[in-house]
Amino acid sequence: MKTVVHIGDRVKRERIKQAIRQDELARMAGITPTTLSRIERNESEPHVSTIRSLAKALGLTPSDLIPDED
Repeated sequence: MKTVVHIGDRVKRERIKQAIRQDELARMAGITPTTLSRIERNESEPHVSTIRSLAKALGLTPSDLIPDED
């Protein structure tokens, strides 16, 4: 069984908290604004490398972005 990881809510919340525009975060993470938009809306499951890039751009660890399993 494949586990789907949606990080969009946490990415968006942290981006807004840090007052970073979507296009700025996309550039900082090396992804397109369209890709970031899809991730934030949980329409796309990002690759591990993208999770790492987003976390680094936000000053977080990848585990900070991955929701806890209940």
